[in-house]
Amino acid sequence: MAKFKKIVAVDETLLNEKALQQLQNLGDEVVIYHDFPQDENIVIERIADADCLLVSFRTPIRRNVLDACRNIRYIGMCCTLYNPESCNVDVIEARKRGITVLGVKDYGDEGVVEYVISELVRLLHGFGGIRWHKDSTELTKCKTGIIGMGKTGRMVADALKFFGAEVSYFSRNRKPEADDARYTYMPLDELLEKNEIICTCIPRNNYLLGKREFSILGNHKIIVNTSVGPTFDVAAMKDWLNASDGNYYLCDATGMGNVYEDLKSCKNLLYTPYISGKSIQSIERLSQKALANIDYYFQESANK
Repeated sequence: MAKFKKIVAVDETLLNEKALQQLQNLGDEVVIYHDFPQDENIVIERIADADCLLVSFRTPIRRNVLDACRNIRYIGMCCTLYNPESCNVDVIEARKRGITVLGVKDYGDEGVVEYVISELVRLLHGFGGIRWHKDSTELTKCKTGIIGMGKTGRMVADALKFFGAEVSYFSRNRKPEADDARYTYMPLDELLEKNEIICTCIPRNNYLLGKREFSILGNHKIIVNTSVGPTFDVAAMKDWLNASDGNYYLCDATGMGNVYEDLKSCKNLLYTPYISGKSIQSIERLSQKALANIDYYFQESANK
């Protein structure tokens, strides 16, 4: 049976106990950490001579780490690898060095969709003590724009459609399958202007909303962020939130990223300090897919 010499889970990857036990059979030595290192030197010290690195979306693995940890031949990202340019691992540099980098897809979207619907319904009806309009409103016929029509964006769109919302979308490329499902494509400016609710579902490190975009968006609107970290210029978001009592920004811990201190004074920030995509079910999916990626790596290596 193929094995790594040393497996290191450098931070809290959220793999469940069953998966962690299975890892013991995949490496001669297995070291598991359950926190998030705050310094690159700590990351390097933890990885050391490991040939298998497991990492969440929160810990950067940059060139300096790859330079210092020369034995790495496999990096298992226990998170989604949307594209090499936007993730916390320097995928392009790693692959140049012959290191295999694999991510996990489609494991936490269900919880994210439930979060979006739950928080919008609470705000529209005032179930949480804060109501968007004077009177309760439904999602029915509510004009809602989705920015980013990938897996999460499409699932959010389908859920909103089920509740009767009028859904349109913007994406870098038009999605024929979305058009077939009768979702209306709009350029970004038009989407912002014509919709009451905007949901950003784009890869991390994509900042589409600046001062100009917020001006087009206007007031008495809601923004929900399902992305990893902010999708906007922070100062522009703060100005927009403070411009009108009817402007709201909804996000969970994943969407907030590292800008909480900048936004916490805004009264219309509705922040859920929890990862909406984290559940018993999603952790099971994540764990099994992370292990399947390792199996795939060994199979591919054997065929070379």
